[in-house]
Order: sequence, then structure tokens, then C-alpha cells
Amino acid sequence: MRYLPLTDDDRRRMLDTIGVHSVEELFRDVPDAAMLAEPVALPRHQGEIEVERAFRDFAAANLSPSSAPSFLGGGVYRHHLPATVDHLIQRGEFLTAYTPYQPEVSQGTLQSLFEFQTQVALLTGMEVANASMYDGATACAEAVKMAARIKKRDRVVISGGLHPHYREVTATYNRFVGLRDAALPPDWRGGEDAAAAIDAKTACVVVQNPDFFGRVHDYSGLASACHAAGALLVVVVTEVISLGLLKSPGEIGADIVAGDGQSIGNALSFGGPTVGILATREKFIRQLPGRLAGQTVDVDGRRGFVLTLSTREQHIRRDKATSNICTNSGLCALAFSIHLTLLGEAGFTRLAELNHAKAVELADRLETIEGVEVLNDSFFNEFTVRLPRSAADAVEAMAKQGVLGGVPVSRLYPGESELEPLLLVAATETNTDQDIDALAMALRGALQ
Repeated sequence: MRYLPLTDDDRRRMLDTIGVHSVEELFRDVPDAAMLAEPVALPRHQGEIEVERAFRDFAAANLSPSSAPSFLGGGVYRHHLPATVDHLIQRGEFLTAYTPYQPEVSQGTLQSLFEFQTQVALLTGMEVANASMYDGATACAEAVKMAARIKKRDRVVISGGLHPHYREVTATYNRFVGLRDAALPPDWRGGEDAAAAIDAKTACVVVQNPDFFGRVHDYSGLASACHAAGALLVVVVTEVISLGLLKSPGEIGADIVAGDGQSIGNALSFGGPTVGILATREKFIRQLPGRLAGQTVDVDGRRGFVLTLSTREQHIRRDKATSNICTNSGLCALAFSIHLTLLGEAGFTRLAELNHAKAVELADRLETIEGVEVLNDSFFNEFTVRLPRSAADAVEAMAKQGVLGGVPVSRLYPGESELEPLLLVAATETNTDQDIDALAMALRGALQ
């Protein structure tokens, strides 16, 4: 029998207490279009062993990047994770740590967050960073809100090179806080002029580097245009390994940097969790949302760590908070810090070099396939190719051959017919020469 702890009488008393007549009334604010016409077609109940078997069958249907040649990217990337990372983050002191409100019992957690902030600030070329956000998309949205508060303006220019998920999340945030989007079309051809979209009401321009289609940009000219118009430049980084080779966002004039640190210390995990990064200039620190771990000294002069500039409004007076994100991806941030510490500066640069070299090798190989065109004139470890057929169909055909051949752009931009032949392909240090051979063979087969 199903275990239902509430009786009909229990439910009636609960409904009476809150002043509604039926459970359906609790969902009256949900649009009809979002409601299911009938229950989901699932078994009503099964025993535990039957459920386990069913989910094993579901899992067996996945082609995992850990068991097949994989060239997936599009915002999350497969990199080698040293065993040390998992070993350390699973220590009880970290794995079960609670929110560090009481610094006297949270020094280890607070120091790890402080080290994370320091690393992010160094990578991004910024002066301050917070103790992580949920993920890159929400970090991007928070960066936009932050820029609007600083400039007291309500218009946001969003580049066509920004990841579509980041665009959608930012647009959702903006709609509910009264900000206006000026979203430019997908910039798959290159040549976008974001500076031309700036006006006197623009709070910020949001760009990505490398952009969603893999192109590398020098945004210093755009930064100058933003500052001349009294706006801020927000630079988004989805592949944080790229900062081992490219100029940091700070070097090219960014005022706020948002992005995702998943590539360092964090596995794909079917899309999450990841760790959002957010950094800025020191003069904007009071508008920086989320947590900040600071360094101080105790009454005896010993070094210690605390949460700083953390107003209680952030937690109990949400309508007055700079952000309603009241936590951080603490364990993922710790994994980031451990991995980056193991690499060191030289190791991080070498890792970036390996990624770029592998991508160059892959691009050269794909261009030898008839009908395949590499569209990028620059890239780090990801680029866009145009196929002579639907990229989504080609990906499915390659998957049947045991190869994860990339991400069809149309999957993230549904309904855009001109994007249907475009395929995002990413290479990292985990890809071998045999993997590239397998992709080339599978793609040739998919295009026949």
C-alpha cells in the first residue's frame, strides 16, 4: 500500500486553516498553459526493488562522457579531476559544514571561502570577488542587477554572443525587477556592434568571452564606449580554463565579471551543481551580492576570518536586500580551490595550453571532412562548425555510433532555422587522438 500520512480529515482541517476550499485553489496563480491536462503517465506505485530496476534501465539509456568519446561543451566542460579533490571535499569537516554565521566555530570554512575569493579575483583581474553564487547564469543575472543599482539606470544591452541560458535567466530576473532588455540577435557570424546599442539609459552591456559560439574577443574598445556613455561592462566567462591563456576581463576593461567555475574541480554531473563566480572593482563592493569572507584579527592579534559587509536584511528583510540569494555553492567552491591549488599558476597555464592545442588539432581534422566548415576565426577550446545537414540529426546519428559529437546550436535556440546546421564542438585535455579519430569517422558516417 502507498504510505499517505494525511487523512482526508487532516487535509480538510489544513485547507480550512489557510482559508481555501480545495487543493486546486493553491495553484490558481499557475497559468492554464503550464498545467497538465491529465496526470503524468507513471505507474501509480511499485515496490522498492522494482523502482531501482526501472531507474537502472533509465540510466543505461544514457551515453556518458566518461564512457564514450565526448566533445560536448556549450557551457559545461569535461576536464580531468584529481582524486585528491573528491577525497578532501568529502571530509566530514567540509561535507557537513553549516552556514558560517558563527566565525568562532567556522574558521576552516571561512578560510576556504576567502581563498576561493582570492583565486577568483586573480583569475578575473578584479579587486574583489564574493564567496560564489549558485551558477553562471544566476551570477550573470545578479551582475546585471548590480550594474543597474550602481548606475540607477534600467536598460540592459545583452550580446548575441551570450549563452542562451544566461540570456533567458537574466531576462527572467529583469522582468520582475523592472529592467528592460535590449537583446541582440545570436551572433554566430561574428561582427556584432554592441557599442551601437548603448544609449543614455543603458546601465550595462553584457558580453561573453569566449562567446557562446567559441570566438575570442578583445572588448577593450567596447569597454571604452561603455564608460564614455556612463555604462558598465559585464564580461561573462563560461569556460574558466580559458583564463589561463587569454587576457583577464579586468585587463580588457570589465567592471563586473560573472561566470561559472565548473571546469575547475567540478564534474559534469548531468548539468550540475556548478559554482557561480562574481567579481568586481573594489569601488563597487557594497553593491556586490552574496557572501563575502573577510580577513581580520582577534583581540589577541591572531589572524581570523569572518563574513563581512553582510547585512541582516540579506537574510530576514528580503525586500530590502541587494540580492535574494542568501547562500553560496560552498562545497563546489571548495572543490574549485583545491583543484586550482593543486595545479598552481604554471600548471593552470599548461592546462589551458593543452586545451587550445587539442581544439586546434580537432578543427584541422574536421575541416578535412567534405561539407564541414569551421566558422571561427578564433577560439580557445570550443568552436562552431556548419554541417550540410541538421546538426541535431547528425548528433543523434553519431550517438548511435558511440560518440558524443557536440551540441547542436538549435537545441539551445529552437525555431531558428538558420542555426539548424550549426554544431558546437569542444575539446579538452581529456580527448585523445583516438577520440578525434572516432569523431571524424562518426561524423563522416552521419553525413552520408
